[in-house]
Amino acid sequence: MAGRIDARLEELGITLPEAAAPVANYVGWVKSGNLVFVSGQVTVEGGEFKYVGKLGREFSVEEGQAAARLCAINLLAQLKQACDGDLDRVTRVVKLGNFVNCTDEFADQPKVANGASDLMVEVFGDAGKHARFAVGTNVLPLNVAVEVDGVFEVS
Repeated sequence: MAGRIDARLEELGITLPEAAAPVANYVGWVKSGNLVFVSGQVTVEGGEFKYVGKLGREFSVEEGQAAARLCAINLLAQLKQACDGDLDRVTRVVKLGNFVNCTDEFADQPKVANGASDLMVEVFGDAGKHARFAVGTNVLPLNVAVEVDGVFEVS
């Protein structure tokens, strides 16, 4: 039987992928006490890298928001694995870290980060409201446009 959060994801038309396996010497998530720290997730969908390039050159703010949303969906896939398949165990989205691959002139990183932040609130309601940061960088792994990591409280 699907839980409350699984039902909400279905209502939003979101199917979580399998949690991606790490590609280097790290793990996808670590649980410490009641916190789950999820490693940075990038713009992978169906095994393919999407949104490869820079905000302010190849991508608009709106496309950056879609890229951040995709990262957040991948975060949720990792989180679901950390919660033994039960996202109803999530009591709070604590913090999201948003990294935006952008040109030197691009200054809308917070708007891009809203793609991930908005999804967390859509999925978890008030428990999805979180602290965050949004920074620009000159490059991200494989030149993807956005990477997002997160900290979650679970029961």
